[in-house]
Amino acid sequence: MNIHSISITKISNMLQEERDPEQLLKAMEEDGRSGVQRLLERYYRQQEAIRKQKEKSEQLLLEERRLWAQGYSLIGGVDEVGRGPLAGPVVAACVILPPDLIIEGVDDSKKLSSAKREELYDIISEKAEAMGLGMVNHDRIDEINIYYATMEAMSQAVNACKKAPEYLLIDAMRLKELPIPQLSIIGGDGKSQSIAAASIIAKVTRDRMMVKLAETYPEYGFEKHKGYCTEEHVAAIRQYGMSPIHRRSFMKNIF
Repeated sequence: MNIHSISITKISNMLQEERDPEQLLKAMEEDGRSGVQRLLERYYRQQEAIRKQKEKSEQLLLEERRLWAQGYSLIGGVDEVGRGPLAGPVVAACVILPPDLIIEGVDDSKKLSSAKREELYDIISEKAEAMGLGMVNHDRIDEINIYYATMEAMSQAVNACKKAPEYLLIDAMRLKELPIPQLSIIGGDGKSQSIAAASIIAKVTRDRMMVKLAETYPEYGFEKHKGYCTEEHVAAIRQYGMSPIHRRSFMKNIF
């Protein structure tokens, strides 16, 4: 293949359209134009990023594949968001994905941009066989402490699924009161696609709630920090006092 007379723009379009670009890539390697070489380098970087993402996606399914091989099909990933904030609820999600489904880009919600989480939220919601949400508010958190409130929110999420999970993969917790086989995985939102999906659903749900609450309590900036302990948030508490949705049991070091 001789591409010396073809414009770099045309070569770029050809590279995107070719299903098997081996001959084109070889011709590009032999083309001495700097623009073609930059295009070639960019292509190889993109392919390496795609390869790493596929590898990551496969790693995230190791636990699920082990369970599918044992005959489980309804595997619920469970995670929570909101253990650390000074205000608002703790929110948990349980997500059951179809066997062998790979959702590209799913990862621990903390590693993703807000825009990417929103995009994946829609994909997960569409593809999931079942989802459930649980929420425990600030008053209940103060009453029973955040650890037990987290367990309560997770249990609510599992029980809210329209299809009952046959097995649970849970991020760093055990739900002993639920009569369902389960595995607690430390850092599970970075090791299991099901848990990562649950972390995204819980994160987007809680963030949207905090943005809405910011309309009622605009002086605290909840739409920015979502209730977490930032300098801006602490300054607002010291200036205006606690709002009705602040966790009083979290205020020991604020005043």
